[in-house]
Amino acid sequence: MKKLNLLFTAILLFGAVLMTNTYAQERQGPPKGDRKGPPPGGKHNPEQTKTLEEIGGYKIGDVATDFSLKNVDGNMVSLSSIKNAKGYIVVFTCNECPFAKMYEDRLIALQKTYAKKGYSVIAINPNSPENEDEGYAAMQKRAKEKGFNFPYLVDEGQKIYPQYGAVRTPHVFLLDKERKVQYIGTIDDNAKSAKDVKVKYLEDAINALEKGEKPNPNFTKAIGCPVKPSSK
Repeated sequence: MKKLNLLFTAILLFGAVLMTNTYAQERQGPPKGDRKGPPPGGKHNPEQTKTLEEIGGYKIGDVATDFSLKNVDGNMVSLSSIKNAKGYIVVFTCNECPFAKMYEDRLIALQKTYAKKGYSVIAINPNSPENEDEGYAAMQKRAKEKGFNFPYLVDEGQKIYPQYGAVRTPHVFLLDKERKVQYIGTIDDNAKSAKDVKVKYLEDAINALEKGEKPNPNFTKAIGCPVKPSSK
Protein backbone atom coordinates (compact mmCIF):
# COMPACT_ATOMS: atom_id res chain seq x y z
CA MET A 1 0.00 0.00 0.00
CA LYS A 2 2.86 2.33 0.90
CA LYS A 3 4.50 1.63 -2.48
CA LEU A 4 1.27 2.43 -4.28
CA ASN A 5 1.00 5.78 -2.45
CA LEU A 6 4.60 6.64 -3.41
CA LEU A 7 3.95 5.73 -7.06
CA PHE A 8 0.77 7.82 -7.11
CA THR A 9 2.61 10.80 -5.61
CA ALA A 10 5.41 10.49 -8.20
CA ILE A 11 2.88 10.46 -11.05
CA LEU A 12 1.21 13.59 -9.70
CA LEU A 13 4.57 15.40 -9.40
CA PHE A 14 5.59 14.41 -12.94
CA GLY A 15 2.26 15.64 -14.32
CA ALA A 16 2.61 18.96 -12.52
CA VAL A 17 6.12 19.51 -13.92
CA LEU A 18 4.98 18.62 -17.44
CA MET A 19 2.05 21.05 -17.28
CA THR A 20 4.30 23.83 -15.99
CA ASN A 21 6.77 23.40 -18.86
CA THR A 22 4.00 23.30 -21.45
CA TYR A 23 2.44 26.49 -20.08
CA ALA A 24 5.80 28.24 -20.10
CA GLN A 25 6.41 27.29 -23.75
CA GLU A 26 2.97 28.53 -24.77
CA ARG A 27 3.64 31.90 -23.14
CA GLN A 28 7.00 32.24 -24.85
CA GLY A 29 5.61 31.32 -28.26
CA PRO A 30 7.51 29.41 -30.95
CA PRO A 31 11.28 29.76 -31.27
CA LYS A 32 12.39 32.77 -33.29
CA GLY A 33 13.50 30.58 -36.18
CA ASP A 34 9.96 29.25 -36.59
CA ARG A 35 8.22 32.65 -36.79
CA LYS A 36 5.57 32.70 -39.50
CA GLY A 37 4.75 35.69 -41.64
CA PRO A 38 6.34 39.18 -41.68
CA PRO A 39 7.95 40.60 -38.55
CA PRO A 40 5.83 42.86 -36.35
CA GLY A 41 5.75 46.59 -36.95
CA GLY A 42 5.18 46.47 -40.72
CA LYS A 43 8.88 46.93 -41.52
CA HIS A 44 8.49 45.17 -44.84
CA ASN A 45 5.42 47.01 -46.07
CA PRO A 46 5.93 47.30 -49.85
CA GLU A 47 3.67 50.34 -50.17
CA GLN A 48 5.16 53.79 -50.60
CA THR A 49 3.93 55.74 -47.57
CA LYS A 50 5.51 59.18 -48.02
CA THR A 51 3.86 61.99 -49.99
CA LEU A 52 5.55 63.59 -53.00
CA GLU A 53 6.39 66.57 -50.80
CA GLU A 54 8.04 64.34 -48.21
CA ILE A 55 10.00 62.45 -50.85
CA GLY A 56 11.30 65.67 -52.36
CA GLY A 57 11.50 64.65 -56.03
CA TYR A 58 9.49 65.77 -59.04
CA LYS A 59 5.90 66.88 -58.63
CA ILE A 60 3.17 66.68 -61.26
CA GLY A 61 3.88 69.35 -63.89
CA ASP A 62 7.63 69.62 -63.19
CA VAL A 63 9.94 69.40 -66.19
CA ALA A 64 12.33 66.46 -65.83
CA THR A 65 16.00 67.11 -66.48
CA ASP A 66 17.51 65.01 -69.26
CA PHE A 67 20.14 62.43 -68.39
CA SER A 68 22.78 60.37 -70.16
CA LEU A 69 23.15 56.89 -68.68
CA LYS A 70 24.86 53.71 -69.83
CA ASN A 71 22.64 51.03 -71.29
CA VAL A 72 23.30 47.30 -70.93
CA ASP A 73 24.52 47.30 -74.55
CA GLY A 74 27.26 49.79 -73.67
CA ASN A 75 25.66 52.78 -75.41
CA MET A 76 24.69 56.00 -73.65
CA VAL A 77 20.95 56.75 -73.63
CA SER A 78 19.19 60.04 -72.94
CA LEU A 79 15.62 61.21 -73.28
CA SER A 80 16.66 63.44 -76.17
CA SER A 81 18.18 60.45 -77.97
CA ILE A 82 14.75 58.88 -78.40
CA LYS A 83 13.41 60.09 -81.74
CA ASN A 84 9.81 61.07 -82.47
CA ALA A 85 8.87 60.78 -78.80
CA LYS A 86 5.38 61.86 -77.72
CA GLY A 87 6.22 60.95 -74.16
CA TYR A 88 8.47 58.81 -71.99
CA ILE A 89 7.75 55.93 -69.60
CA VAL A 90 10.61 56.22 -67.12
CA VAL A 91 10.62 53.21 -64.79
CA PHE A 92 12.99 52.72 -61.89
CA THR A 93 13.42 48.98 -61.46
CA CYS A 94 16.10 46.42 -60.58
CA ASN A 95 17.26 42.81 -60.84
CA GLU A 96 16.43 41.22 -57.51
CA CYS A 97 13.27 42.78 -56.07
CA PRO A 98 10.36 40.28 -56.34
CA PHE A 99 7.98 43.10 -57.28
CA ALA A 100 10.33 44.30 -60.03
CA LYS A 101 10.49 40.76 -61.40
CA MET A 102 6.70 40.47 -61.40
CA TYR A 103 6.49 43.49 -63.71
CA GLU A 104 9.24 42.60 -66.20
CA ASP A 105 6.91 40.88 -68.67
CA ARG A 106 4.45 43.75 -68.36
CA LEU A 107 7.20 46.27 -69.14
CA ILE A 108 8.13 44.24 -72.23
CA ALA A 109 4.45 44.28 -73.29
CA LEU A 110 4.18 48.03 -72.63
CA GLN A 111 7.20 48.69 -74.85
CA LYS A 112 5.78 46.49 -77.59
CA THR A 113 2.44 48.32 -77.51
CA TYR A 114 3.36 51.93 -76.83
CA ALA A 115 6.84 52.53 -78.29
CA LYS A 116 5.35 52.58 -81.80
CA LYS A 117 2.84 55.16 -80.55
CA GLY A 118 5.67 57.40 -79.33
CA TYR A 119 5.86 56.34 -75.66
CA SER A 120 9.02 54.34 -75.02
CA VAL A 121 9.93 52.52 -71.83
CA ILE A 122 13.23 53.66 -70.31
CA ALA A 123 14.18 51.44 -67.35
CA ILE A 124 16.75 52.67 -64.83
CA ASN A 125 18.33 50.62 -62.05
CA PRO A 126 18.71 52.99 -59.07
CA ASN A 127 20.24 50.49 -56.64
CA SER A 128 23.81 50.64 -55.41
CA PRO A 129 26.26 48.50 -57.44
CA GLU A 130 27.93 47.56 -54.13
CA ASN A 131 25.52 44.63 -54.31
CA GLU A 132 26.91 42.43 -57.10
CA ASP A 133 23.41 41.16 -57.88
CA GLU A 134 22.47 44.73 -58.87
CA GLY A 135 25.73 45.65 -60.63
CA TYR A 136 26.19 46.34 -64.33
CA ALA A 137 27.20 42.76 -65.25
CA ALA A 138 24.14 41.40 -63.44
CA MET A 139 21.96 43.92 -65.27
CA GLN A 140 23.34 42.76 -68.61
CA LYS A 141 22.66 39.14 -67.67
CA ARG A 142 19.11 39.87 -66.54
CA ALA A 143 18.29 41.88 -69.67
CA LYS A 144 19.55 39.05 -71.87
CA GLU A 145 17.69 36.35 -69.92
CA LYS A 146 14.38 38.21 -70.10
CA GLY A 147 14.84 39.62 -73.60
CA PHE A 148 14.33 43.25 -72.63
CA ASN A 149 13.18 45.24 -75.65
CA PHE A 150 13.81 48.58 -73.91
CA PRO A 151 16.91 50.36 -72.57
CA TYR A 152 18.02 49.20 -69.13
CA LEU A 153 20.26 51.91 -67.71
CA VAL A 154 22.56 52.06 -64.71
CA ASP A 155 22.17 55.11 -62.46
CA GLU A 156 25.90 55.66 -62.08
CA GLY A 157 26.61 57.43 -58.81
CA GLN A 158 22.90 57.22 -57.96
CA LYS A 159 22.31 60.79 -59.10
CA ILE A 160 19.11 60.45 -61.13
CA TYR A 161 16.69 58.56 -58.89
CA PRO A 162 16.75 61.24 -56.12
CA GLN A 163 15.94 63.92 -58.71
CA TYR A 164 12.84 61.98 -59.73
CA GLY A 165 11.95 60.99 -56.20
CA ALA A 166 11.96 57.26 -56.92
CA VAL A 167 11.69 55.33 -53.66
CA ARG A 168 10.51 51.89 -54.80
CA THR A 169 11.23 49.35 -57.51
CA PRO A 170 9.29 49.56 -59.70
CA HIS A 171 8.40 53.26 -59.61
CA VAL A 172 6.96 54.90 -62.74
CA PHE A 173 7.20 58.49 -64.01
CA LEU A 174 5.24 59.26 -67.17
CA LEU A 175 6.52 62.35 -68.99
CA ASP A 176 4.87 64.13 -71.90
CA LYS A 177 6.60 65.39 -75.04
CA GLU A 178 7.98 68.44 -73.20
CA ARG A 179 9.26 66.14 -70.44
CA LYS A 180 6.65 67.43 -67.99
CA VAL A 181 5.76 64.86 -65.36
CA GLN A 182 2.14 63.81 -65.89
CA TYR A 183 1.83 60.65 -63.80
CA ILE A 184 3.79 59.16 -60.87
CA GLY A 185 3.26 55.83 -59.16
CA THR A 186 2.48 52.20 -59.83
CA ILE A 187 1.87 50.44 -63.15
CA ASP A 188 -1.43 48.81 -62.19
CA ASP A 189 -3.42 47.58 -59.20
CA ASN A 190 -2.14 43.99 -58.97
CA ALA A 191 1.58 43.31 -58.72
CA LYS A 192 1.19 39.58 -58.13
CA SER A 193 -1.12 38.71 -61.02
CA ALA A 194 -1.22 40.40 -64.41
CA LYS A 195 -4.41 38.52 -65.38
CA ASP A 196 -6.23 39.83 -62.29
CA VAL A 197 -5.45 43.51 -62.91
CA LYS A 198 -8.56 45.68 -62.77
CA VAL A 199 -7.06 49.17 -63.12
CA LYS A 200 -4.15 49.90 -65.49
CA TYR A 201 -3.07 53.24 -64.05
CA LEU A 202 -0.11 53.78 -66.37
CA GLU A 203 -1.93 52.80 -69.55
CA ASP A 204 -4.91 54.93 -68.56
CA ALA A 205 -2.54 57.88 -68.07
CA ILE A 206 -0.93 57.34 -71.49
CA ASN A 207 -4.33 57.09 -73.15
CA ALA A 208 -5.40 60.34 -71.47
CA LEU A 209 -2.33 62.13 -72.92
CA GLU A 210 -3.18 60.70 -76.34
CA LYS A 211 -6.58 62.36 -76.07
CA GLY A 212 -5.08 65.66 -74.97
CA GLU A 213 -6.39 65.17 -71.45
CA LYS A 214 -4.77 65.16 -68.01
CA PRO A 215 -4.35 61.75 -66.37
CA ASN A 216 -6.77 61.09 -63.54
CA PRO A 217 -5.48 59.91 -61.16
CA ASN A 218 -2.06 61.40 -61.78
CA PHE A 219 -0.52 59.97 -58.59
CA THR A 220 -0.68 56.53 -56.98
CA LYS A 221 1.45 54.85 -54.33
CA ALA A 222 4.28 52.77 -55.77
CA ILE A 223 4.41 49.15 -54.63
CA GLY A 224 7.80 47.47 -54.44
CA CYS A 225 11.13 47.18 -52.65
CA PRO A 226 12.84 50.28 -51.23
CA VAL A 227 15.65 51.73 -53.36
CA LYS A 228 18.97 50.78 -51.80
CA PRO A 229 21.39 53.74 -51.52
CA SER A 230 25.15 53.36 -51.27
CA SER A 231 26.62 52.89 -47.80
CA LYS A 232 29.59 55.10 -48.72
